[in-house]
Parts: sequence; structure tokens; C-alpha cells
Amino acid sequence: MKLVMMIVESSHKEELEVLINRNDIVGYTEIPEVLGAGESGFRMGSAAFPKTSSIIFTIVAAGKLRALVDDIKSSCGDACGKTLKVVVWGIEELI
Repeated sequence: MKLVMMIVESSHKEELEVLINRNDIVGYTEIPEVLGAGESGFRMGSAAFPKTSSIIFTIVAAGKLRALVDDIKSSCGDACGKTLKVVVWGIEELI
């Protein structure tokens, strides 16, 4: 099992939700509007820096991970903007 964290500009989170469903991943958790700064600049949800990001977490069987990542790269890479980040962690134990 793998824990996948996807960080994307909030205006593009729906594209990731579609890909999750298309890859038969049953559940996910979404933090819809997160604030911060990074390579793409400030995302503070304010008048000066109006954009925000969203974070989507899901747990994926190791056998489904490659298909999901490939689908994200081919279907969402450009559509989700240059701010898309995908981080994958191994899960030692799931209770």
C-alpha cells in the first residue's frame, strides 16, 4: 500500500478527483484550500495573493499506483498546471 499526496492549485482539483475515480480508487481525503508559499509563489487566499492550493490524500494498492501516476502525468500534467506535485510514501502498517 502507498500513501499518495497530491498538491494542486485549487482551481484544478476537480481534474484530480476525476482521475482518482477513473482509476477505481475508492476513497480519498481532500483539504480544499491550503495556504503557503513555494516555487510557484505565494498562495494566501488574500487580495494580494488570491490563489490557494488543495491537497488530496489517498491510499493506493501498490499495483494501482503506476496506472494512477501515469494517468496523472498524461491527463493532468498540463491541465493541472505547473504547480501540481505528487508525493508517494510507503505504508508500513494500516490499522
